Amino acid sequence: MAMENVTTSRMSNIKSFLATLGVLAISVTLIVLVMPNTEKPRLTYNLGEPWMNPQLISPGQILIQKDPKIVEQEQQEALHNEYLPYYTWDEKVGERQTALFLEKYGEGIPGISAYTMQLVANAMKAIYERGIMQQSEYTQLYNTDSLFTFMLVNSKQARRTYINDVYSTKKAYESLFADKRLEKYREELQKCNLNEFLISNVSYDERRSNQARQDIISMVPTNSGVMKQGQEIINRGDIVTEERARMIDSYNDFISVEAHKGAYELLRTNGIQWLYVMMLMVLFMMYMQYFRRDYLDKPRSLAMVFTLLTIFPMMNALMMRLDPRNIFILPLCLVPMFIRVFLDSRTAFMAHSVMVLVCAAAVSEKFEFITVQFSSGVVAICALRELSRRSQIFNTAIFVALSGLTTYTVVKFLDNKDLTFEALRHPYFTIVCNGVLLLLTYPMMFLVEKAFGFISPVTLFELSDTNRDVLRKLSEVAPGTFQHSIMVSNLASAIATEVGAKSLLVRTGALYHDIGKMANPVFFTENQAGVNPHTRMQPQESAQIIIGHVTEGVRLAQKNGVPDVISNFILTHHGKGLAKFFFNTYCNEHPDEEVDEAPFRYPGPNPFSREQAILMMADSVEAASRSLPEYTEESISKLVNRIIDAQVAEGNFQECPITYRDITTAKRVLIERLKSIYHTRIQYPELKN
Repeated sequence: MAMENVTTSRMSNIKSFLATLGVLAISVTLIVLVMPNTEKPRLTYNLGEPWMNPQLISPGQILIQKDPKIVEQEQQEALHNEYLPYYTWDEKVGERQTALFLEKYGEGIPGISAYTMQLVANAMKAIYERGIMQQSEYTQLYNTDSLFTFMLVNSKQARRTYINDVYSTKKAYESLFADKRLEKYREELQKCNLNEFLISNVSYDERRSNQARQDIISMVPTNSGVMKQGQEIINRGDIVTEERARMIDSYNDFISVEAHKGAYELLRTNGIQWLYVMMLMVLFMMYMQYFRRDYLDKPRSLAMVFTLLTIFPMMNALMMRLDPRNIFILPLCLVPMFIRVFLDSRTAFMAHSVMVLVCAAAVSEKFEFITVQFSSGVVAICALRELSRRSQIFNTAIFVALSGLTTYTVVKFLDNKDLTFEALRHPYFTIVCNGVLLLLTYPMMFLVEKAFGFISPVTLFELSDTNRDVLRKLSEVAPGTFQHSIMVSNLASAIATEVGAKSLLVRTGALYHDIGKMANPVFFTENQAGVNPHTRMQPQESAQIIIGHVTEGVRLAQKNGVPDVISNFILTHHGKGLAKFFFNTYCNEHPDEEVDEAPFRYPGPNPFSREQAILMMADSVEAASRSLPEYTEESISKLVNRIIDAQVAEGNFQECPITYRDITTAKRVLIERLKSIYHTRIQYPELKN
């Protein structure tokens, strides 16, 4: 059996290790896939600011690219001067419409002979040979430019044509009667509905027009010169002018293209990046393995940390692809802030350090980036030491922005003492935007809570509001239990503060730990007013009602949307202990019977966190203290020691990380607090007349 347990334990550890390794590999791979995969990062600069990098030499023959705005302007000028749209002339339309006219009226009509109708058909042919355009399109083009010119294409050739050289449908109709021989037949011809036979045969050719536009654009040169191999582009200390800026951009583009020329270079670059990121992530895993092993055993903690450590470096890499100048605009401090709120400060600091170093792989100004982000992260962790008010997030954003501005200024002046505000304006703007984006902490914190099952101090404050429905109902239905919960929350919070546990969490858990008593409030002594219904019941029945307040409390918590972390306090505040009053009563009534403990035992589980253990001690001591016949230091000390020592002896705290030192501190705090609560008051003298 022992060997089987060892084997099972080893298999479980192996599975946990493989799962962690899988998460690590997936996280690293996603980050590297988004990283810029050039062999060298793009060099950044600020116009008018000295070049702080080493001397830059052209590695080959590089075309100097023009300013994109200038290229666009030249392209627009070329289009304005040279571009002509294309229209297609369809000869079959004229042949078809003329044939239809002769078929219908070729024999003549009353008042007009067949010969005259042939003259009309000939006039139609002449009009169709010049071309007819839709009336609306013709009017729009003519009103825009009466000399509008385009290329008219037939099956054989394309010719330059003016708008006046073709007809609109209206103009075509009027031109029929330009022939003197037909003018006298106008009234008779109007009966033939000639408009039906005069339709457009000239239409816009989008394909040829777009091709002509692209040909003209492609003829505009996008470079203004050539840098020869070995030519100096810029030297350290030179001012970055617009001309030098274009040369640096051309160098960046050249390096990027060269890095992508071969699969081997691309694979080598990605491989180096993968090893770099993996090395940092492994170092972080080593920290967690040796110092925060408990987080590795909690899937939600591991999932949250690695999700944040994956998403933000990916966003940073995408930002570098879009605009490398905005390296400070992404609020990386959100990561240590979330980890600080939901886990602890040390893990937040380690995670932030690793994340900044990972992000620096995609940044050219590594020293400035690491320094600014590192100082901002430390300030964020310290400013958000204990989140209890929403205003703290606003203050943290201000402190982070001021820290970033100060650090960046100092770092830049270390390299160059003659910096101007113009050179610092854009970095300052991005750092301020970073601080503004940190205000997203509050709404994003809600998303992190829901996604990973955590609970923030802000949520705990909201839950501990006694005006919430379930707590207000508890105060109305079971006022004695409500007062008991208030007393327990104060005692447990005091103990947690002394031992370094989460005082707000245990205070909130204490307020909810007995809400199940609302189902049968009169069966609990603190709510009774002289009548005890247990006197008419069997001990087993009474025990089941008392024990039932645990399961009923969990049901009420789920119904009212209370988080699981608070429901766990309801489950564990009695652990797997006995309802001793009724158990002892039954044993005394049946001295010769072997009593089954199951009907008298709470369902559990035993506490599995320090906070739950603290609540168990505070709850038991506070309830028992009400039964003391007198309140003296000796009686209180004896009561506290007896109850807590019994809980330790029964093994109630074996599954939680509480220490004997914590238990000793809890005893001391409970004794001091109970002495203060139940101290003897002096009797006031009466006034003698």
